[in-house]
Amino acid sequence: MKRGHVFEEECSVQTDSDSMVTQDHWMITLQRVYYPVLAAIGIPSNIITFLIFWRRNCMLSKSSTYYLMAMSVADTGVLVCIVVLELVVKFHSEEPFWARQPWCSVRDLFTYGSYNCSTWLVVVFTAERFLAINTWSLKSRLCTPRSALWAIGSIFLLSHLLAVPHIWANASEYKQQLGRWACVYNAQVPSRFIHSLVVFQTMLSYILPFLIIITLNGLTLRQISICNRIWPVRELPASPATVVTTTTTTTTPGLRVAPPLLRSRRRKSVVLLVTVSMTFLMLSVVRAVTQIILRTSDSELERYDYGGPLNVAADVGTMLCLSNAAVNMYLYAATQTRFRQEVITCAKHGLSVVKACLIPSSAITSAIAQ
Repeated sequence: MKRGHVFEEECSVQTDSDSMVTQDHWMITLQRVYYPVLAAIGIPSNIITFLIFWRRNCMLSKSSTYYLMAMSVADTGVLVCIVVLELVVKFHSEEPFWARQPWCSVRDLFTYGSYNCSTWLVVVFTAERFLAINTWSLKSRLCTPRSALWAIGSIFLLSHLLAVPHIWANASEYKQQLGRWACVYNAQVPSRFIHSLVVFQTMLSYILPFLIIITLNGLTLRQISICNRIWPVRELPASPATVVTTTTTTTTPGLRVAPPLLRSRRRKSVVLLVTVSMTFLMLSVVRAVTQIILRTSDSELERYDYGGPLNVAADVGTMLCLSNAAVNMYLYAATQTRFRQEVITCAKHGLSVVKACLIPSSAITSAIAQ
C-alpha cells in the first residue's frame, strides 16, 4: 500500500489541494456539475424531512422517528462538510481555503466525523428495527425514545472522537511549482500511523457496517418469513401482538395466523428498514470495492489519469456513495404513505406561497405596462 494514495479517496473524499484538476476530461466536468446539484437537492430535502418528522405524526414509533431525524441531521452534515466545503470548493477554486492552516488539519475532523456518524446511524437504526421486529423482551427495554436519544448522542460524539487522530495526518505546505498552498500528508508523521488510520477507517466505514447490515437484514427477513406462516397456538410468541384473540383469524383447531393489521404494520416496518439499509449498501458498494483496491495496490497510480477505468470507477463510486446523504426523503415517501402525504401537503403549500408571491408581481408589471 503506497503512501502516495492511501488517503486520496478516503470516506471523506479527501484529496490534496495540489490535485486540483484543470483538464477538460468529461469526468471532471461531470463532478463540477454533479456536486452542486446534489447539495442543492439534498440539503433542502433533509431539512424538510426533519421538519416533517418533528412536527407531524407519520405513524412511526417514537424511537424510529428520532433515528430518522438524526439521520437527516447527519446527512446534512455530510453534504455541507464534504460535498459543499470540500468537493464543490475543490472543483471550483484553484486554491481552496482548507489548503492553509488551521483548516488543513481540522478539515478531516468534520469530514470523517460527519461521514462516520451518517453511516453508523443507519447501522444502529437497522439494529433497533431488528430488535423491534424480532424480540419482545429487548424491544421493551432498548427500543424506547430514551434509549434512542442515548444511542444518537453516543454516535455523534464517538464518530467525531474517532476522527480526532486524522488531525495530525495533514499539513499545509507551499508548492513552488504550483505557486500556491496545498494540504498534503504530514511528512513528519510515521507511515505506520498513516497505514493504521487507513485500515481503521476502512473497517469503520465499510467492512463492519456492511457485515452488520447484511446480517441483520437477512435475519429479519428470515424471521418475517417464519412469522407469516401458520403458528401453532403453543408456539405463538408471548407478546401482546400475538395473544390478542379477538383480532386473530382461526383457520383450523389449534392453529391461528397473524392478524392482517399486524401483518400490514410489520410489513411496512420491514419495507422501511430494508429500503433504507439496502439502498445505503448498494450506493456504497462501488466505492468500498474501488477504495480497497486502491489501498492494497502495490503499484503507483496517478489518481487523476482517467485513461484507467479504475479511476473512473472510483469517482463514480464516490458520487454514488455521497448520494446516500440526499435520497432518504424520497425513500421515505416511496415506502411510507403518511410521510408521502405530508410531503405532498408541504409541496402544495410551497407552490401556493410561490404563486402568492408571483401574482402581485405580475399584476404590478401589467399595470405599469398599461
